Amino acid sequence: MDSIIPKTGQKRIVLIGAGFAGLQLAKKLKKRNVQIVLLDKHNYHQFQPLFYQVATSGIEPSAISFPIRKIFQKQDNLYFRVTEVLSIKPEEKKVEIALGLIDYDYLVIATGAKNNFFGLKNMELFSFPMKTTSESLILRNRLLQNIEDAVGNNNEDVRKALLHTVVIGGGPTGVEISGALGEMKNLVIPRDFRELNKDEVKVTIIEAGPRLLANMSFKASLKTEVYLNELGVDIIKNARVVDYDGETLRFASGVELKTRTVIWAAGVAGNMVAGLKEGITGRGNRLNVNGYNKVEGYDDIFAIGDIALMTTDPKFPGGHPQVAPVAIQQAKNLALNFKEIIDGTTVRQDFFYHPMGTMATVGRNLAVVEFNRYFKYYGFFAWATWLFVHLMSIVGNKNRLFIFLNWMWNYFTYDQSLRLIIRTCNCKPDVKKVNY
Repeated sequence: MDSIIPKTGQKRIVLIGAGFAGLQLAKKLKKRNVQIVLLDKHNYHQFQPLFYQVATSGIEPSAISFPIRKIFQKQDNLYFRVTEVLSIKPEEKKVEIALGLIDYDYLVIATGAKNNFFGLKNMELFSFPMKTTSESLILRNRLLQNIEDAVGNNNEDVRKALLHTVVIGGGPTGVEISGALGEMKNLVIPRDFRELNKDEVKVTIIEAGPRLLANMSFKASLKTEVYLNELGVDIIKNARVVDYDGETLRFASGVELKTRTVIWAAGVAGNMVAGLKEGITGRGNRLNVNGYNKVEGYDDIFAIGDIALMTTDPKFPGGHPQVAPVAIQQAKNLALNFKEIIDGTTVRQDFFYHPMGTMATVGRNLAVVEFNRYFKYYGFFAWATWLFVHLMSIVGNKNRLFIFLNWMWNYFTYDQSLRLIIRTCNCKPDVKKVNY
């Protein structure tokens, strides 16, 4: 592996993960006298907050994905490899990847989070998560194929199950995809499927707690429920699901719902890498870190973003929320600390999260935004704020332009042309038949 990544005499920082935290840290280390080795199993950065729009045919997957190599074209101290990290070997200061072993002086884990199914094995098997672009595309295929299958099916029970989509989880992701599905029901079905009555299509969001968007104010929760009801989305609260076999969703109360599509948006857990000692993880399978993101029990391993559990911030004694602003701010702080760490000084700057506010969109002109306890607004201006913030967070000017044009087209025409069922093929072309 070291024959592929040359030794430069600089301290080597191996960075696992090219999400919000990983990208930000790599950029901030551009002018440092270090060698950065960035590892990710994808060759592109994924903008996770808009996965739900890919799943509901709102935008193309390419619009929220950006080639990692293009991002770092002008950064000479960075080497990037597309590979899967198999394990960490702290005693040898090596990372085992699919390509071999790679040495490190310092290791930064920014692997983010994965879906947490809370031990519900069948839910893991049969529900549809949205943690990657490919998962969003799979969900898009299922949603569109369900409608196509329902159009040609005369069995009323099967037809109802095909046209009933259930979203589990009342956080921002669950609310946003429920709202998007409600808009599909009201705007797409009447145009594309004249054989169907839009009232046949059902969207249900299920929350185990007493209200949606529990991390926001009570008013925001009420507004969200009103908006979802306007879109025809059914809301079930204080309900805990216990099983799903691909056709029947079962609750702890004994109630059952028939549905062919369950979308899982109920929880995440740290995306752990093998090889670290036991007992250093906390709530949500996240790595315990100190005030400047050093992993508990190690002097040369750090963790940032969703995988890190920091309890030293007095405003967040239970750990920071797993959102992009936290990941970005932690990466910036660690980049500043690396100068002191590499120089061998004892000066460190502890991390304190500065919240930028909380927001969620429900649909066209419908959103909730809360910057603090005093500055809150809802409706059209909140929706416009949500659009602006997310648009500016997209990597790449071309991607921003495409998404902006697509949003404007959708807004003024109430339609878009991305409702394509595209499946992968395992077949390989016959080389003899290819014309060169």
